[in-house]
Amino acid sequence: MKTIGLLGGMSWESTQEYYRIINREVNRRLGGLHSAQIVIYSVDFNDVEILQHKGDWQQLTRLMIDGARRVQDGGADFLVIATNTMHKVADEVECNISIPLLHITDATAAVIKEDGFERVGLLGTRFTMEEDFYRGRLTEKHNIEVLIPDRADRDIVHRVIYDELCRGIIRDDSKREFHRIIMDLSDKGALGIILGCTEISLLVERRGTDIPLFDTTEIHAQKAVDWALEADNLLI
Repeated sequence: MKTIGLLGGMSWESTQEYYRIINREVNRRLGGLHSAQIVIYSVDFNDVEILQHKGDWQQLTRLMIDGARRVQDGGADFLVIATNTMHKVADEVECNISIPLLHITDATAAVIKEDGFERVGLLGTRFTMEEDFYRGRLTEKHNIEVLIPDRADRDIVHRVIYDELCRGIIRDDSKREFHRIIMDLSDKGALGIILGCTEISLLVERRGTDIPLFDTTEIHAQKAVDWALEADNLLI
């Protein structure tokens, strides 16, 4: 078994989901008392959030490279950045470590294409929904058309993520708003919805909607197990 390197804390609410899913899946596949070999480095999300909203991505890149190197130095065989938004600096991080990086967008795209979808909606932080590092990768590398909510709804999604989900707050009115936004994207032609923030799965459940949902936390964690249990092949 390879050792998974988990760079987390963004937020810790979703990082604990990664830890739970990965260990649950390793045990399901191997049985007995098996659990995953994981090296975790968790950042202080307060610092990350301040830098994100200041737009200081240069300092954020340095912070993420430092965290990735700590994971690598701890003995990890590959890196999992346990957040969607901070994949904005994934290319820079990958260039500054010597272990492979399991990109959350590529893992998600693989599942979308396996299900035969070419047009999906995307929910996430404002950075993830509006900037090209995520949508552009899905479109240019994987030929997946991406729809996003209108500006007012993007503001709602972004606020709920930072003010509620990252603080462990689950509100029924926010569930209703997310359901409405998902249905609006479906009406506009989305065949499935990417839950493109690792906290959204804490709020939105598959049984609450008829449209397929692509939970990036579950997908990324499951793919990490694939990599950990594959002896020689680190391909998506």
